[in-house]
Amino acid sequence: MIKNHIKYCISSTKLPELSIKNTIELLESGATLPFIARYRKELTGNLDEVQIEEIQQASLKFKEIEKRKETILKAIGEQGKLTDELERKIVACDDLVPLEDIYLPFKQKRTTKGDKAKALGLEPLARMMMAQNLTDLESTAERFLNNEVDSIEDALKGAKDIIAEWINENEYIRRNIRWLFERKAIISSTLVKGKEAEGEKFKDYFDWSEPLKRIPSHRFLAISRGENEGFLRCKISIDQEEALEKIEQAIVKTNYSDLRTQLQEASKDAYKRLISSSIETEFKNTYKAKADEEAIKVFAENLRQLLLAPPLGQKNIMAIDPGFRTGCKIVCLNSLGDLMFNETIYPHPPQNQDTMAAKKINTIVSRYKVQAIAIGNGTAGRETERFIQKMRFNDPVEVYVVNESGASIYSASKVARDEFPEYDVTVRGAISIGRRLMDPLAELVKIDAKSIGIGQYQHDVDQKNLNEGLDRVVESCVNKVGVDLNSASQHLLQYISGLGPQLAQRIVDYRSENGKFTSRKELQKIKGMGAKSYEQAAGFLRISDGKNPLDNSSVHPERYELVKKMAKSVGLSVAEIVRNESAIEQLKLADFIDNEIGLPTLSDLKTELKKPARDPRKAIKRFEFDQTVSKITDLRVGMILPGLVTNITNFGAFVDIGVKQDGLVHISHLANQFVANPNEVVTLQQAVRVKVIEVDEARKRIQLSMKEV
Repeated sequence: MIKNHIKYCISSTKLPELSIKNTIELLESGATLPFIARYRKELTGNLDEVQIEEIQQASLKFKEIEKRKETILKAIGEQGKLTDELERKIVACDDLVPLEDIYLPFKQKRTTKGDKAKALGLEPLARMMMAQNLTDLESTAERFLNNEVDSIEDALKGAKDIIAEWINENEYIRRNIRWLFERKAIISSTLVKGKEAEGEKFKDYFDWSEPLKRIPSHRFLAISRGENEGFLRCKISIDQEEALEKIEQAIVKTNYSDLRTQLQEASKDAYKRLISSSIETEFKNTYKAKADEEAIKVFAENLRQLLLAPPLGQKNIMAIDPGFRTGCKIVCLNSLGDLMFNETIYPHPPQNQDTMAAKKINTIVSRYKVQAIAIGNGTAGRETERFIQKMRFNDPVEVYVVNESGASIYSASKVARDEFPEYDVTVRGAISIGRRLMDPLAELVKIDAKSIGIGQYQHDVDQKNLNEGLDRVVESCVNKVGVDLNSASQHLLQYISGLGPQLAQRIVDYRSENGKFTSRKELQKIKGMGAKSYEQAAGFLRISDGKNPLDNSSVHPERYELVKKMAKSVGLSVAEIVRNESAIEQLKLADFIDNEIGLPTLSDLKTELKKPARDPRKAIKRFEFDQTVSKITDLRVGMILPGLVTNITNFGAFVDIGVKQDGLVHISHLANQFVANPNEVVTLQQAVRVKVIEVDEARKRIQLSMKEV
């Protein structure tokens, strides 16, 4: 079993055997992907998180196949039909599709036409016809007439029903038809009659067809959505004559014309009634799974980039949630993100209290020593930005426009109510905008990723797989950055390797009761924090002013003694070697290699000692939209504008140019050369320059280009 397990994973991932073996052992011992990638490099052969996840998924797939084999063996065994040869065949199978083909003849199903014909005693006739040794079909069929089968025609029809099911259950035939589908299938979609007006958004697919193997995932999902919503009919098909030719080549061997005709009719019935619909469904499911996987991958990459967006850091921030009629909600946050003040101003129509609003903002900025202003990019965002930009403050104040997608979801959530029970949704929304500027990762983990405005057909894909995929990304990002043990929220802590919601809450409760943590060792006092949880979590938790300087680094406690030896080798203490680049460069790493620790770990330690707790995220940059453009009616074809990439899909990138409606840069307009993957050209939140090439005000569609800009 273990040998087959490793063999299957090697075949699936093409990674080294020892790396796979060790990685599976680590995963099955309860180690997480971030922990294995960071702290077990010698065992894995320095695999990264992506490769470790590939092994994990291959391992899960192997277990799924093995579990299915057990079920099938048991089911056939209970029927008394499990032969040694059949058992060997099932055990040797390493793919679910052929495994299900093997099981098909034994599968319990509703009473079929073939079953009814067998009950009438026609199975021997079917067997004689399939043996193809007959010379007089009618006289042979006549022998099977009885009270319930009163004509030769009925006897032959029943026999053909049985034969059609045998053909359907034939592994060789199904494999050949599947081969035709793989290479030659056409996917087509047509409009459901009378749905023209309701299904307008699917207009492109009212009469559409293309080779199945060429259809991109986003188009397959679009057609699937149209079908699910009742506007389209989708069909996957191959040339029927070619399919029948394949079946007849396998089945029809006789030259006796009467029998040949009957077998051809059975073949046609088998294909039209059973095989084609079955394999079409199979391919629809397979392509849906592939499209889901691709869409989840796109969403996950967008989420990764968004979570790792540059943070402003710990500064006093004024955040503004803009609005017209209801005013602009203002909050002031201190450098830790705590709410200090909130107010509402009305600088825009219909109130137009701009003078009073300006005075209030000046007073607030001065009183709370505001260093940066975050403005939400929703309704009245551009107008509020222009209003603030005109103001002059005594001290420098940076102004940022913040993507507020999902802030309203957060403000009405239980998480927000628990954090700020005494404030309404408008205040909570403004707080979220300010905290997003300060630390996007810490704030966005509180919001369902599907509400952040990124991704591609996220509501159409398998939700379980989507949630698992997004959770892995959040976990990866949180552990990549690390969190401050003394200030991180429960929502952030729960994504730390080895913790989860319960332990995260206990850490917050411990902090409230006992004050700040002074060392990582204190974590072991937390109820439920066993040796395994501590091992998995400790290296990703930081204590900025603790007793041991290594507690504010990604150096794992299991390596503290090693660092002590390394420091001693150059005549220093641990505290003295941290950030001492000249001393760190004197270290002879080869002196510290042993059976457990190699150069990968030692190199990581060296890097971390130079810059402990270094944030892997880039520095934040200010961005400004074109001040002459604020609504779609301001756009003209040919305009060159600055923009921010807000979403990346397989078919292009959406760019915010400051008109409340993102424009699309189709993949064919991303660069002057061919682009296979938009992520190779753009990243989320990247500042770009785009040309307006088409504006459709009625449909609120803007087409942009990055070619020759």
